[in-house]
Amino acid sequence: MTVKSTSYPRNKIKVLLLENISDAAIAELRAAGYADIRQISGALSESELITATRGVHLIGIRSKTQITKRVVEAADKLVAIGCFCIGVNQVDLQAATQKGVAVFNAPYSNTRSVAELIIGLCIMLIRKISDKNTAAHQGIWLKEAKGSYELRGKTIGIVGYGNIGSQVSNLAEAMGMKVNYFDIATKLPHGNAKQIRDLRDLLRHSDIVTLHVPSDPSTRRMINAETLKSMKKGAILINYSRGDVVDIDALKKALASGRLSGAAVDVFPDEPERNGDAFSTPLQGLPNVILTPHIGGSTEEAQANIGLDVTAKLIKYLDFGTSEGSHTVPAVSLPPQAGTHRILHIHRNVPGVLGHINSRLSKGGFNITSQYLKTNDEIGYVILDVDHKISKEAFAILKDIKGTIRARMVY
Repeated sequence: MTVKSTSYPRNKIKVLLLENISDAAIAELRAAGYADIRQISGALSESELITATRGVHLIGIRSKTQITKRVVEAADKLVAIGCFCIGVNQVDLQAATQKGVAVFNAPYSNTRSVAELIIGLCIMLIRKISDKNTAAHQGIWLKEAKGSYELRGKTIGIVGYGNIGSQVSNLAEAMGMKVNYFDIATKLPHGNAKQIRDLRDLLRHSDIVTLHVPSDPSTRRMINAETLKSMKKGAILINYSRGDVVDIDALKKALASGRLSGAAVDVFPDEPERNGDAFSTPLQGLPNVILTPHIGGSTEEAQANIGLDVTAKLIKYLDFGTSEGSHTVPAVSLPPQAGTHRILHIHRNVPGVLGHINSRLSKGGFNITSQYLKTNDEIGYVILDVDHKISKEAFAILKDIKGTIRARMVY
């Protein structure tokens, strides 16, 4: 069934998109009837966001924009946030949850782009291509085989065997590498890959170590002065995960001393907000080190896929209340019902709210044709389809229920 119109006209729903989100996402939003779209090419500071998000219903960001608690609280009409990237650590999820704001991302859409680049970096670093390229640009002919190796037969240690790590595993094995991986959870290996239960054991036996973990208390500075000592002498380290996973100063010392023979880093503890801004890191100027500006998943294909994935989730949430894939609002999906109006109700997760909803609606003689509830630790989310003749009265009752965070009539 196609919903002809929402209770709040789509052309009046304000959308703010930052950081050059893909044209594919914008085209999808416009095709769905969301025409009030403001685009900003870069990220905004917290104070700028507080001003820019007033009256905005939907915010789209990438990895640079920080949606803090203050921003969430100031965004008076905010319904959903779309993170057009694989992570959501740039959003205060607790603040969004408490305000009933759905947060979506695209955890799988740039997997191939990152995995392909990791293999390319492995080849570049193990052949010391970056040094030879620099020499050639400086007019120096550096033709030699010393210190250059093939990937075939070498061992790659993958830290984090999720969507990207397992893709790297497949490509590395196709290149003739031996694949070991470390993950805190038991993961089914791809091909002939082997799970290593101890991180230091993995580091000791890997010619190349590549990191694909999220940023959380267990991973911050997991590669530090002590763990670097466990790495095989002459090994290579690649970090295309999160900037706080590696102690940059300790890595510099390991490279300068010859403990490691090379590194590739795409993410840093402190990164510029906009293209063209000044950037510095202790790793600059070191031999056989490839530095890139957080572009691991930045391909035309990945950005288009991310745009389509996140936009589809946002449109389903706005048009139907479907919250599958949300990191804040409990995942609920209920097919639309003909001849009804749909109301969404988000409330504090306290005992008795659903009973109170049903009791109040029953006393009013209102007919509920379908209903679905799901909760998380903080909030409960109910989708109700009610008789279209009495939906406005039912909506008023739901807004008055104790513990209500927000109620929204979808169609």
